[in-house]
Amino acid sequence: MTSQPTDAKAPGDDIYYRHAGRIGPIRRISLRARMAVYRLFMEQLRPAANTSVLDVGVSLDVSNPEANVLEQFYPHRERLVCAGIGDGAEVRKAYAGARFVQIEAHRPLPFADGEFDICYSNAVVEHVGSREQQRQFIAELCRVARRVFVVAPNRLFPIEHHTGLPFVHYLPLPAFRALLRRSPFAYWAEEAHLNPLDATDLEGLFAPGQLPEIHHAGLGIGIFKSNLVGIV
Repeated sequence: MTSQPTDAKAPGDDIYYRHAGRIGPIRRISLRARMAVYRLFMEQLRPAANTSVLDVGVSLDVSNPEANVLEQFYPHRERLVCAGIGDGAEVRKAYAGARFVQIEAHRPLPFADGEFDICYSNAVVEHVGSREQQRQFIAELCRVARRVFVVAPNRLFPIEHHTGLPFVHYLPLPAFRALLRRSPFAYWAEEAHLNPLDATDLEGLFAPGQLPEIHHAGLGIGIFKSNLVGIV
């Protein structure tokens, strides 16, 4: 199985924080949502001091308080491996104890089957391309770990995460992309950069028979919460 690790943590990372982060309240909401997701991770998977954890899609923007919440707050960094694009010098310096491994876009992860107890991936799967590429990405996370915790923005949340615009992502995807192409947010119009997910979409990315638990997490109410989490 060939995975699709994303390069959205390279130019896309910078563009995301520049677009969605241009409005102070949006940044505060994003940080609160990510903290809520981190708490769900700790509650649901209950990692111990000896649990090996892989984070796929670590951001190189270590100066941003929204970025890398797991690396910032996880109490057992010596058991944490961060996988991302780039040489990771910033990550190694910022998160003492954690190990950084460079991955390549659209290449299998450089880890053995079942090498980790848990694989965590936040806000990556929506950036890896088509639905088939997203399925391959999830399959690769499941290959290298016994448990998987995958987070994505919820398409039903009223604010589109990457642009800060309300309701535009409720349009059919062709109309949504056509609108963005005529806006300052044209980068996000391409499927390779953003392929939004609702709960049914996320559940459908897992292999038949895996039966993931789908959680609505972060901020908001019910099915309109800001984030989706798939756990297997």
